[in-house]
Amino acid sequence: MTTSKRLDNANVLIYSHDSFGLGHLRRCREIAHSLVENYKGLRVLILSGSPIIGSFDFRARVDFVRIPSVVKLRSGDYTSLNTHIDLDQTLSIRSSIINHTAKVFAPDLFLVDKEPLGLRSEVRKTLEYFRGTSTRVVLGLRDIMDDAEALRREWSRRDIAAVLDAYYDEVWVYGHSLMGNPLDDIGLPSDVLQRLRFTGYIMRHVPSVRAPDWQVPEQPYLLVTTGGGGDGKELIDWVLRAYESGAPMRYPALVVLGPFMPIAERHEFIRRIDALDDVEVRTFSPIMEVLMERAVAVVAMGGYNTFCEILSFDKRALLVPRSTPRREQLIRAERAAALGLLNYLDGDGPRRTDDMVGALNDLPDQPLPSSRGIDRMLHGLDGISERVTELIKGAAPDATSTASARR
Repeated sequence: MTTSKRLDNANVLIYSHDSFGLGHLRRCREIAHSLVENYKGLRVLILSGSPIIGSFDFRARVDFVRIPSVVKLRSGDYTSLNTHIDLDQTLSIRSSIINHTAKVFAPDLFLVDKEPLGLRSEVRKTLEYFRGTSTRVVLGLRDIMDDAEALRREWSRRDIAAVLDAYYDEVWVYGHSLMGNPLDDIGLPSDVLQRLRFTGYIMRHVPSVRAPDWQVPEQPYLLVTTGGGGDGKELIDWVLRAYESGAPMRYPALVVLGPFMPIAERHEFIRRIDALDDVEVRTFSPIMEVLMERAVAVVAMGGYNTFCEILSFDKRALLVPRSTPRREQLIRAERAAALGLLNYLDGDGPRRTDDMVGALNDLPDQPLPSSRGIDRMLHGLDGISERVTELIKGAAPDATSTASARR
């Protein structure tokens, strides 16, 4: 997006709870970088619970405040990353930092990622504070949240409809209506649904920094990634069994395990990969965009950020989505496959080695996503920038009515 507009002395505060994986942090970082690139004078501060946020580079006028980290368990419960601090105490500290930062930074726009009240309602006090200010408040959602019935039960139990009505000016969906509406059929009132806007998917770009030579293989490869890696054991095992089987494979593989993979699993996978001539391994890479862009094709679980990268870099892809604790990845894979954007295997099935061998060897022959007209789906950063301008500098009457009502 090219613009001559300025938002002098404007502040945007982004909250990202980051309880598991890398998706929330990478999405918020991409949005922040796009905003400061498009608008001179705009500053962005990210509130993040990611323990590895310091491993990423940030543009000028983008900074972060790291709050104490928590981890989401496979059961769906949470625990403090620092086992010496009680979870309730950790959440109390997080809430205090969030609230104090919001008051001092005094943002013109507060963007909350995914969780309307934050992790365990830790943002409620901040939302209440902003009701008496000129700060615009926006909820940003993935293209797909969960199975509609599961999301309806969860949001009904937490009375999220009342939260959206009381605190939020708009709800942004970082996706396209071709993939469905994440808030359909969950019982939200019409006046809340009227605040929903599809921004388009968030396009990813290859960073301008030079990638270290050791990071990127010289020969063509299939990129196998599990994002953060905390729940990627089954995918990695299935792919490695294909290469261990002795069956002819058309391309070697580069496996990125992810920084949150348990140490014992990581060591076992590295041991197995060291015995293979056609598989390389990386524990973590801050230049995933480079690895993605140079790959022949991608094998992944199907999280939001990986899906955006697949579309942005026009990569053939095979997804092996998880279906617990949320069905988000499975639903995304099913809908994307129905649109002809990629292929997927059912990770909840028997995971036969022959099925993976066949899928990996068929992968390079799939149609490219661009053959399905994905250019109309990838305008998320432009859409977000336009809404930021409207909300900060003065929205059109139909977009301000709900804001006026909540104040």
